[in-house]
Amino acid sequence: MRVLIVEDQVLLRDGLTRMLTAYGFDVTVTEADGEGLAERLVAAQPEVAVVDVRLPPTFTDEGLRAAVAARRAVPGLPVLVLSQYVERLYARDLLADRAGAVGYLLKDRVGEVREFVDAIRRVAAGGTVMDPEVVAQLIHRPDTLDSLTAREGEVLRLMAEGHSNAAIAARLVLAEKSVNNLINSLFAKLGLPPSGDHHRRVLAVLSYLDHR
Repeated sequence: MRVLIVEDQVLLRDGLTRMLTAYGFDVTVTEADGEGLAERLVAAQPEVAVVDVRLPPTFTDEGLRAAVAARRAVPGLPVLVLSQYVERLYARDLLADRAGAVGYLLKDRVGEVREFVDAIRRVAAGGTVMDPEVVAQLIHRPDTLDSLTAREGEVLRLMAEGHSNAAIAARLVLAEKSVNNLINSLFAKLGLPPSGDHHRRVLAVLSYLDHR
């Protein structure tokens, strides 16, 4: 799997390269600058790009803006964004095109190697992966829980983190059929009409991100 890494911190960039190479990824390009990054992402079209939110020259949101612009040019271009802090606006911007193949993780997750590698693979396969800390801040806001039961909230939290129905069932010690029923129920409560399951999963998370 071809990976492009965009990270200005040399130690982290080199560490990511060595780690992913050890897990069988082909790290074909590494970048350290946000200038012209969107165009470079489009030109390279990696199987997945790992991009820091804050990059030179201004260290604000170059990486995020480049990722969003590149995905406008190439819908569904797989991008996993890394951030130092939880910033809900970034998460909403990433999911706004509803194309999937996107992730938002805190940099601390890099240390959880197997989970981080799994997140990269899920994004490359078209999945949506959200950092548990981001999801927790969204799920625990009272205004977003009015229509959902506590169990439905748990299911949505795990779904937003990128877990499959089978994985959710295992974590909550439920039958997979029960998880399917809970997901269908929360889809209905969020007013999401029948459509592709992945599409509705992204829309469900967006409902929380957009609900103020």
